[in-house]
Amino acid sequence: MAHNGLNNEETMLFDPEILLNIDYNAVNALMSSAGTDFKLRPLNRTDFSKGYLKLLQELTTVGEISQKQFEAQFDKMKLTSDGYFIIVIEHVPTQTIVGSSSLVIEHKFIRNCAKRARLEDVVVSSNQRGKQLGKILVETVKALSVYNGCYKISLDCKDAMVPYYESLGYKKEPGNANTLVIRHNL
Repeated sequence: MAHNGLNNEETMLFDPEILLNIDYNAVNALMSSAGTDFKLRPLNRTDFSKGYLKLLQELTTVGEISQKQFEAQFDKMKLTSDGYFIIVIEHVPTQTIVGSSSLVIEHKFIRNCAKRARLEDVVVSSNQRGKQLGKILVETVKALSVYNGCYKISLDCKDAMVPYYESLGYKKEPGNANTLVIRHNL
């Protein structure tokens, strides 16, 4: 699996060199076992045409998003420069996005103006599962959170996914393992 291999940084959500500078100790073996057909890289502004939204539909409701809307949302995320790190796995032979996960960073006043990370939107295409691509995505986001100086990383997941994330080191905190939600009908 290639680490980035792209030179067009202007269209990347974040500098692809960051992926070369993070601590990959936990994922190097997984990446090499995935083979050369896969490329791990930042989300690209052109990934609309590579099936990125179709992949997200395997995770949740996406809606009818035009390419113009996708590009506008991408540009908003890129402007934050250190708030959104969406990584994708591209299947190189088909030029299709087959995996993705997001690191969202909150800037806090607590803990001496610390940063908190959230793992979001982890998805691997149903026809690519079983190749440890999800683990590569989760471990890469974890390494990105350390690289960015986040004091913790957390996630929300379906009950059935708790054992999977626990196998990757995530833990329920005693007395703090609840998620409460209000969903707005917008």
